[in-house]
Amino acid sequence: MDKVKVWNEFLEELRLKTSDLTFNTWFKDLSLINITDDKIMIAVQYQGQKTHIVNNYLEMISEIFLEITGQMKQIVFYLEDEYKPEENFNVIEETINNKDTTDFVNNRKTNLKSKYTFENFVVGDANRYAYSCCKAVAQNPGKLYNPLFIYGKSGLGKTHLMHAIGNYIVANSNLKVLYVTTDEFMNEFINISKNKGNKEENLTYIDLFKSKYRDIDVLMIDDIQFLGSATVTQQEFTNTFNALRDNDKQIVICSDRSVDDLKMFEERLKTRFNWGLKTIINIPDFDLKVKIIKNKIKSEELMLDLSDDIIDFIAANCGSDIRNLEGTLIRLLAFKAIWGNQTLTLENAREAVIDYTDNMIYTDNSIAKILQVVSKYFNLTVEDLKGKKRSKNIANARMIAMYLCRILTEESYISIAAELGGRDHSTIIHGFEKISEEIKTDEELKNIISELKVKMSE
Repeated sequence: MDKVKVWNEFLEELRLKTSDLTFNTWFKDLSLINITDDKIMIAVQYQGQKTHIVNNYLEMISEIFLEITGQMKQIVFYLEDEYKPEENFNVIEETINNKDTTDFVNNRKTNLKSKYTFENFVVGDANRYAYSCCKAVAQNPGKLYNPLFIYGKSGLGKTHLMHAIGNYIVANSNLKVLYVTTDEFMNEFINISKNKGNKEENLTYIDLFKSKYRDIDVLMIDDIQFLGSATVTQQEFTNTFNALRDNDKQIVICSDRSVDDLKMFEERLKTRFNWGLKTIINIPDFDLKVKIIKNKIKSEELMLDLSDDIIDFIAANCGSDIRNLEGTLIRLLAFKAIWGNQTLTLENAREAVIDYTDNMIYTDNSIAKILQVVSKYFNLTVEDLKGKKRSKNIANARMIAMYLCRILTEESYISIAAELGGRDHSTIIHGFEKISEEIKTDEELKNIISELKVKMSE
């Protein structure tokens, strides 16, 4: 494999899939360290860059490399002080970190993050079934839905639910729980397999490895899709799976794709995934995104005061990945600190989060579509909304359309005015501000706006 060619093709494709600003900010300074049979190792310049790329672009990067190489490889990012020159990488990869395994067996670490619970998971139509299944497993581990296979696109809350299951079990029983990523499982097994020490020592480490993963009551393994290209490790995971399930131990698996889409997995392992229950987390609708945003801005990490207009704008225009929503809110918090304690307006919020907005949403939520949805809802015609009639029902519907055009698109007051029959832009400002005020106290109007937003996302 020509590594330089692969890397150049990757950068070309990445440039096509991102804006110039995004590419130059986050990817321009990346460099390739090495490509092995199962990994692609990339150097980044600072921790913030590493965190942002992993949280927001890892899925896209993995898919690009899959298209180029035809293999699903694990993508690993290193800071400068985390790796040595490329020629020494074989030595680094063969270094065994058996201390982690020994420490786990002695101390029984769960690897759970206590901040993820069922109580702070925001439930909506897109994830209600998955939430219910996870809670049922937490309340009856090993007795219901074994294994539980949770899948869905990256950034929708799968890992949150896994940790919530583990935290609930730990709080309500004496069962031994372990959460690991597939990356951790693979690295431990590969490192033991590569050990060049004496045979007796190696057998001890193998026993420790088996104890870690089999002498437990609940195993939760995240990002199982990365096991696809590791045939030998698949065999070991199959053995671990069999040992746990034969003893009625609970297994919870997360993936960014369905069982049927795990193309590089052995059929017998996919069959085992199908033995229990499969549940999907779907992309959140508008109302769920609003609930998620409102929940997050109340957290101690943010404590951000946002108007309903700004929340609606973020929900409508900043994608469906919860990590992207979080990134948007962090960006707003940073800009608010720069601007001082002034109240955030819709205008400066738009300016602050322009890099996080999804331009496709603007196209889908066009002024034309909003006028169609509003006119149909009120049993009017689009011409009624654009025309000069001032009867109360038409005037109210027209102002609601103005309000929605303002919060759900990036169009200016002038553009909206032009689409609404060539009105003066001050008329649009008046209509927007009037609905913005009334919605604070008029519950019926608030419900109408909410229903129209839902219809816009259909």
